[in-house]
Amino acid sequence: MHNPYEKYKNNSVNTATKEELTLMLYDGAVRFCNQAITAMQEKDILKTNELIIKVQNIIREFQITLDKKHEISHQLNQMYDYLYHRVIEANIKKDEEMLTEVRDHLRTMRDTWKEAMKLAKQSAPPPASVSAEA
Repeated sequence: MHNPYEKYKNNSVNTATKEELTLMLYDGAVRFCNQAITAMQEKDILKTNELIIKVQNIIREFQITLDKKHEISHQLNQMYDYLYHRVIEANIKKDEEMLTEVRDHLRTMRDTWKEAMKLAKQSAPPPASVSAEA
């Protein structure tokens, strides 16, 4: 029997817009950072490593999917590159402060993205209505 939560999660991902998927990735990166910090505090080295690698993978996905046509992409790429190397360093040194710094930056970026989505939705033209004439 399939887990209903997994089915819901799969449906959410499969029906999400690109903007919503980006928000989900930010949420996941923040969540994995929080979990890695907890694992680090519990001295669970394997779990810490596993969770930090998930954060690294999400950051790389952000870099790969940047639309290079936009000027801001270069700055975002630099920020992602910094976060990527910082999270690797946090993993090597098992440094909670470094990981917290990465998490806080990702959280700020997520909140900014969420606000941008809200503003874009407010300024979007209403959908065209379909005429009932036949």
